Amino acid sequence: MDIRDVPEAHVDRAMELVYLVFHDNPDEEKRKHHRELVLACERVGAYDGDTLVGFVAAHRFTLSVPGGDLPCPGLTFVSVAPTHRRRGVLSAMIAELFRRGARQGRPLAALWASEDAIYGRFGFSPAMYGLSVEIDSRRPLGLRIAPDERPLRLIDPADAPAVAGPYLDATRAARAGRIARDAERWTGEWLTEEAEEDDELSPPRIVALGAEGDPLAGYAVYRTKAGNDDTGTPGVVRVDELEADDAAAAAALWRYVTSIDLTGTVRAWGRPLDDPLLLFAADRDQVRVTGVHPGLWVRLVDVRAALTGRTWAAPVDLVLDVHDAHLPANTGRFRLTAGPDSRTYEPTGDAPDLTLDVRELAACYLGGTEVRHLVRAGLVREHTEGAAARLDAALRTDLLPNTGDEF
Repeated sequence: MDIRDVPEAHVDRAMELVYLVFHDNPDEEKRKHHRELVLACERVGAYDGDTLVGFVAAHRFTLSVPGGDLPCPGLTFVSVAPTHRRRGVLSAMIAELFRRGARQGRPLAALWASEDAIYGRFGFSPAMYGLSVEIDSRRPLGLRIAPDERPLRLIDPADAPAVAGPYLDATRAARAGRIARDAERWTGEWLTEEAEEDDELSPPRIVALGAEGDPLAGYAVYRTKAGNDDTGTPGVVRVDELEADDAAAAAALWRYVTSIDLTGTVRAWGRPLDDPLLLFAADRDQVRVTGVHPGLWVRLVDVRAALTGRTWAAPVDLVLDVHDAHLPANTGRFRLTAGPDSRTYEPTGDAPDLTLDVRELAACYLGGTEVRHLVRAGLVREHTEGAAARLDAALRTDLLPNTGDEF
């Protein structure tokens, strides 16, 4: 295979390969949208002669990490022709993206996994988990706290980048794992008129908490779906995003989405594991967790740059013996010395405190998985008693990482 850039002239060929692999046949409008999306991405292809047999696109994303932001390509449209499976095509394309990332100062990579079994072997791991929540809204939402009583107002989706965008940027600083969303991503991806999963859902609606001219205290993006009188199925509200300053502001927004007329069910996907809704809801039979699922998968392409590019909650001085089957520069014994104001990661010949694969390091990097749980699972070896607990204390974040921003 010849692994090289996919030029603009081959983008249509690349998308036909994607549709073949994912058994898709989108309409012309969706095809046009996909093409525009891919043209803005970095594109790597595998060629067998003149035939494109593999394709990966990478969004040029920035990801929030504890204490800051790091460049993080977002892999998407990953496809290998059915005639060329099990011939190393995917491995070669991802290896090329890893080489570019390490060379160009992009210490992370991320994706949403269509099949979990595929990406772990490349060093990716779920860096966060999300909840699916369903609320019975045929009766008022029971709350244990008083909601924020500031006024609610609807925002035109066209105004979302200017009104809600700055608020989302602030939440990114507080919660790791979030993608920077520019105006194009707001309008072209997040607030499209049609819902890809269900064509019966309404266009997006945005409700904001706070009077016009005052700072926002929170907002929610949602869609609605009419009920079916013949079957007795109630109308549905699907909450795509809900951000709030505090529990009282969140309570006000949840109260709003559960009180929309002619609906009886509210569903939300990708909520953080530490969502305060689960604590301030008065009746957990009314607010049910219907699923827990892996969220964004992260890969540490340059371990040193990734570890020194985030802040640390507590001082830590440990020797990590890291294994990386795909990027030898990450493999070896390194001393991690970090604290609230400094961090270094340098080769050492000292005995290790912990031995782990780069995949496990990715799992705990944003604070979404505790190292001690990986030790208990047999995935990390603790040589020095208490080393896992010390690393956990340093990795800890006030809020668990979370994003529902799929790509």
